[in-house]
Amino acid sequence: MRRGRSRPAGAALAAVLLAGCAQLAGPAEGPTAGEPAQGSGQGQDLPPVVDHVRTTDRVVFLTYDDGAERDSRFTDLVRARRLPVTFFLTDTVAGPAYGHFARLRSVGASLQNHTLDHRSLRGLPYAGQRAEICGQRAKLTSRFGVRPHLFRPPYGTYDTTTLRAAADCGSTALVLWRATLDAHGELTYTRGEHRLHPGDIVAVDPDHPTGIALSTRTARLLEEIEEQGLGVGRLEDYL
Repeated sequence: MRRGRSRPAGAALAAVLLAGCAQLAGPAEGPTAGEPAQGSGQGQDLPPVVDHVRTTDRVVFLTYDDGAERDSRFTDLVRARRLPVTFFLTDTVAGPAYGHFARLRSVGASLQNHTLDHRSLRGLPYAGQRAEICGQRAKLTSRFGVRPHLFRPPYGTYDTTTLRAAADCGSTALVLWRATLDAHGELTYTRGEHRLHPGDIVAVDPDHPTGIALSTRTARLLEEIEEQGLGVGRLEDYL
């Protein structure tokens, strides 16, 4: 991934991200996913870190990262199926095509925070982490009039400083994933039984030049979800 302070051009960054930050199994350290994080020792309430929602409703949650995809058929699918999908957007990737995400939002998609530059946050000082998180929250508020309250750390990596910064930027939860749909349409799991369960959060990788189109992968995933007697829920209604 990127080193130093240099910033690649938007196209180069998008190429880096096409591998999908959801391919990592999750954070190497930090609170257990799905459990509330402990306080920082300064009386601050830190947001929980979740990869699964505790619910008796037979729903799973579909989430999409970065904003590198440009599959216009996906918007049609979201509209036709009334899918309550959630996008975690990175400004340097999604910014050049925010109009695409405005259309997705108009048909029911939710837009949430994934930092300005997609830097791995763990180990960065508080000021740098806060700038990444609050900066993207301000961008999304300015562009779409939304105030995102869910945050996904790039690559699923974070530390207690991330939790403090996220809380100070208005985040009420750090959202990871228990299942990943890769660019070739295969589901993998970070832990537990290798099948979907009610409350699972699924991260769908961005499109890849050698992979299957986002709309096709999502449609196939919906068939699998329905075969298991599940539906798709709106994550923001549960967190």
